Amino acid sequence: MPELKLGQLPDRTPVKLNISVMPDLAIDLAAYAALYREAYGREEALADLIPAMLSAFLNGDRAFARSRSTRK
Repeated sequence: MPELKLGQLPDRTPVKLNISVMPDLAIDLAAYAALYREAYGREEALADLIPAMLSAFLNGDRAFARSRSTRK
């Protein structure tokens, strides 16, 4: 078997989650989507923005990153 520089790609199959949020969070999410549209000139569905927002939040949480690195 050849040794490639590029390793095997990780599983990229999306996992669907259904969540309920409180009304004040729903209002804030809609406001964020409106601000995103204003900033970038294009409208994105909340269903597309929320995963990116969660990923940015998790990537920016240093305690979470430390926790993940100590578990490996």
